[in-house]
Amino acid sequence: MTMTVCSAADLVSQYASGRRDFREIDLQGANLQGIHLAGADLSYADFGGANLAGANLRGCDLSFADFSGANLLGADLRGCLLFGSDFREALLEGALLDHADVDAYTHFPKDFDPKAHRLHGIAVDTSVQGPRNPSV
Repeated sequence: MTMTVCSAADLVSQYASGRRDFREIDLQGANLQGIHLAGADLSYADFGGANLAGANLRGCDLSFADFSGANLLGADLRGCLLFGSDFREALLEGALLDHADVDAYTHFPKDFDPKAHRLHGIAVDTSVQGPRNPSV
């Protein structure tokens, strides 16, 4: 079941009221520039094509989230769980990824250097070939 939120303002309001569980939320193409959602559970969320420039997602569970084509310029993803997340074709310049946890099913853009971003985990897939399939 996919969860939807009416707008970025609604999401911010729910977060401000103490909600942290936003699993499976569909925010595809949303303008979330500078949003603060630190510590939220955003696993399985769809951020495809969303604008998350300057967003504070520090410590979030972003496992299996889709960030393909998203703008994450200057976003803070330090300490996040990124297991199985898809960042192919995402803009990651200036994004802070220190100490984020990744696995072999985490996909980053071609030429992305996991060591330069001090990621934790096992080998990261930076290839852009083939469909995303975390069940392999």
